[in-house]
Amino acid sequence: MTAVSEPRQALAGVTVLDLATYLAAPVCATLLGEFGADVIKVEQPRVGDDLRRLGRPVAPSAGGSYWWFVEARNKKSITCNLRAPDGQALIRRLAASAHVVTENFRPGTLERWHLGWNELSRVRPSLVMVRISAFGQTGPNRERPGFGRIAAAVGGLAYVAGYPDRAPVSPGTPTVPDYLAGVFGAVGALVALRHAERTGEGQVVDLALYEPVLRVLDDAIAVFGGTGQVRERIGSGTESAVPHNHYQTRDGRWIAIACTNDRMFARLSQAMGRPDLAGDPRMTTTPARLEHRALVDGLVAGWVAERDATAALAALEAAEVPSAVVASVRDLFEDAHVRARDNIVSAVLPLLGRISMPAVVPRLTVTPGRIESPGPSSPGEHNEEIYCGRLGLSSAELSGLHERGVI
Repeated sequence: MTAVSEPRQALAGVTVLDLATYLAAPVCATLLGEFGADVIKVEQPRVGDDLRRLGRPVAPSAGGSYWWFVEARNKKSITCNLRAPDGQALIRRLAASAHVVTENFRPGTLERWHLGWNELSRVRPSLVMVRISAFGQTGPNRERPGFGRIAAAVGGLAYVAGYPDRAPVSPGTPTVPDYLAGVFGAVGALVALRHAERTGEGQVVDLALYEPVLRVLDDAIAVFGGTGQVRERIGSGTESAVPHNHYQTRDGRWIAIACTNDRMFARLSQAMGRPDLAGDPRMTTTPARLEHRALVDGLVAGWVAERDATAALAALEAAEVPSAVVASVRDLFEDAHVRARDNIVSAVLPLLGRISMPAVVPRLTVTPGRIESPGPSSPGEHNEEIYCGRLGLSSAELSGLHERGVI
């Protein structure tokens, strides 16, 4: 019987040199690695990447946190002191055969280490360099530090998250901007790679951490530009439609209901046993419902509060009203649809067992992504493979670099 070979991944043959730390740029590299790119993760000698120590450790001897093993998946780890001239020389040699470099240092840092765009593009003219920093490579704030929480604040998202009589809150988790930047950075890398394939010309993908946040504010920027209206916090509702909110059930669960047009509201009225609501002048149209937001939300909240979540959802689903339980992470593990889609998978950690993690997104039918391995357990786990195999260093040279603290 002839064995069926696994499909070739779309980015097979692409090499990514990941110089970054923490989250945004490393996530960009991870996404490329999930679709076949060979990702070389550069860590600090002896101490490794800071993400190994962020979040809950898997075990004292595991070599990293749960977070590390998820977001460093499919990567090969080498160690290199980027501040040392010998280390910088190694990175330039690796860049000469790389297609993408990802980094998220403050602007000017890699230039001081002789690893900036000018130096690396000289050794690889077709190189794509993804540079994710708090405020981008240009502008008066370019040298300021920042993390996801700062990006949410600067990008305008935190301002509209929460209730009007309380402080702004982090939308979801403070790392949402990091993941957004990782996705936008991966898109930029793919676009730049396509250009490099056609022309042989590389380029920089310059991305500020706050910019993807600003990009996903739906119409808030356009509305202010056209009318001068500043969007304010309105809790869990939404600016442009009602009822479009979270409502608590009799058994203490929360369900989300999203009615974005008049047809959906008519269906909701039927589900509630109140078809008369769709004909009420205060609720007939979206503008009318927005004008009477408190009335509409109150009616829906009252109906939901009289029912257990299962009964409320059954009525809503029968009427084809978009709705769902507001899921906790426990709910995700128990959700039949999440299981059917294999949205949560597991990978084996050597000597430690299995670790759960989100599956690859998106799904491709011909060249699907896959998870080959969780993050490397120890910094420099692949030093010999990369330095000796890719660069041709001898074992003696590798030992010498280690003794001098270069790797």
